[in-house]
Amino acid sequence: MSPIKKEKKEVSEFERKRLANIQANQAELKKLSKTADKVQPAPAPRPKPKTTSAPRKRAAPVIKTEARPTRTSSRLAGVEADSETAKRKAEVEYEYEQLQRAAKKMRRSEDLKYSDMLVEGKKYNKGEEFLSGIMKGANPYVRTFTEDDIKETTNEGLKALREKMSGLELYEGYEPNQIKITPERVYSLGFHPSPDKPLIFAGDKMGNMGIFDASQIGPEVKAEDNDDNEEDPETPEPAITALKLHTRTITSFVFPADGNSVFTGSYDSSVRKFDLQKGVCVEVLAPENLEEEMAISSLAIPRTDSNILLFSTLDGRFGRHDIRSPKDTEIWQLTDKKIGGFSIHPLQPHLVATASLDRMLKIWDLRSVKGKGEARIPSLLGEHQSKLSVSHASWSAGGHVATSSYDDTIKIHSFLDAGSWKVGHDINEESMKPSSVINHNNQTGRWVTILKPQWQEQPEDGIQKFVIGNMNRFVDVYSADGEQLAQLGGDGITAVPAVAQFHPTKDWVAGGTASGKLCLWM
Repeated sequence: MSPIKKEKKEVSEFERKRLANIQANQAELKKLSKTADKVQPAPAPRPKPKTTSAPRKRAAPVIKTEARPTRTSSRLAGVEADSETAKRKAEVEYEYEQLQRAAKKMRRSEDLKYSDMLVEGKKYNKGEEFLSGIMKGANPYVRTFTEDDIKETTNEGLKALREKMSGLELYEGYEPNQIKITPERVYSLGFHPSPDKPLIFAGDKMGNMGIFDASQIGPEVKAEDNDDNEEDPETPEPAITALKLHTRTITSFVFPADGNSVFTGSYDSSVRKFDLQKGVCVEVLAPENLEEEMAISSLAIPRTDSNILLFSTLDGRFGRHDIRSPKDTEIWQLTDKKIGGFSIHPLQPHLVATASLDRMLKIWDLRSVKGKGEARIPSLLGEHQSKLSVSHASWSAGGHVATSSYDDTIKIHSFLDAGSWKVGHDINEESMKPSSVINHNNQTGRWVTILKPQWQEQPEDGIQKFVIGNMNRFVDVYSADGEQLAQLGGDGITAVPAVAQFHPTKDWVAGGTASGKLCLWM
C-alpha cells in the first residue's frame, strides 16, 4: 500500500502579514547596526595579561555540603503532574522554604564567637587581627608606659624622676567611683594653691562647681555597728560641696595669689568671683546686654597684678579687664575661629599663647597693641600651624608651650629666651617649630571632655612637667623635653580622667571624668 502524502496547509492572510513584519524588523535592525558601527567603532580587544614565570597556585577545591537534595524534575522522575505524589512533593518543598525564611529572621540570643559572625565573601577580611586594626580609639586599662620603661632607662636622673612620679598613689580615703564631685560631666579642674591640704575645685557642663577636701579620711564602719547587722556595711560617702554658680559650662578656674577667692569663667558669658571666706559669689565681667553672647573659654590672672583679668571667647576674641573698674575692658578680635584655650607666661605675663580652631598656635605681646578700631590687636610675634585644630596652649615657667591637637600629637615649643624679648620681637619660622612631638590619642569624641596639657606652675623640685588625660583611663605625666615620666592609674577608675590638673607646687595630680567623678594621686 503506497504512503499517503500529506497536503500542505494553506498559509492564512494573518500569518503572511506576521512573517512579513518579522522580515521587515530584522532588515531594519541590521541597517541600524551597520550605522552604529560607522558612528562608534567597536572597542579594541583587551590585551591579554602577561604571564609570569612563577606558576600560578591552584586554589584548593571547596567541598560544598548540601543542606538537602537539589530540586528535581517531576516529569523526568515519572511523576504525573496532577497525582497525589506531586502535590505532596510541592507541599514539602513549600514548608521547607518557609522554615528557612523564618530561621533567617529569628533573633539569636546565644553568645557569638568571632568565627560565627563572619560574613562569607572574598571581599571581606576574616582575620581576627582586623578588629585591632580598626579600633584605633581607646583601649581601656592598656598601658602605653610601663615599669619596664622605667627599668630600661639609662639616664640616672630621668630614671629617678620616673620612679618618683610613678610612685604617686591613688587617694585611699575613698574610691574614685565614690567621689562624685559634680552632678554632670567635669569640664574644668582647679587646685587651691595651699600646700597644706589638697583642695580640688571642679566645674561641670551645667554650671555647677564641686569642692572636695582630700584631707578627709573615710571612716571605717564595722559590721557590728551596722543597723541591719549585715556582713557588708553601707559604704560611707565623702563630704563634697556642690554650688550652682553659672547657668552653662564652667570652663576654667583661676586663684589669686592670696588664695582667698576663686574666679570662674563660663559659656554663659560671665566671669564670677567666689569669696571662700564669706561664701559670696559676685559677677565681675559680663556683657551689658543679657542677650549678647560672649562665651568664656579660658581665664588667667597675672602674678604681678591680681586686678587684671585676661580671658578668651568661643568666637575668637581676647580681652583684658580691670576688676577695679567695671567699664575698663579691652577686647580684640584675634581670629574668626574659636579660641579653645590660652595661657600667659608665668614669669612674663605680657606673653600670651592662644590655640584655635583654625589649627594655629600664636604668640602675642600685650605690651604692644597696634591698629585702629576693629583692626586694633596686640603684636603677633609668631605662629605655627598644625594639621588639625589646636585645643589648648599652655606656658611653663621655663618658657615651654605645650599644645594638644586633633592630629593626635602633643607638641612642645621651646622659647627659653622669652624673658629677653624686646617690644617688636619677631619669632622666625624655624624657632616656631616644635622641639618635641609626642604621639598621643586625642580623639575624645562627643562625650569626653577635650584633652588639654597643664603645666605645674611652680614645681618644688624645679623640674618643668605637665599632665594630660589618657583615653585608656590614665593620666600621663611628661617632662619639658617630651619624656614620659609616669602613667597614673589605679583600681576603681571606670571612665577617662580627661580633665587633668597639677597642683601649683606639690606633686598632686587630679583627674575629672565624664560621669562627674574625681581621681586623685598624691
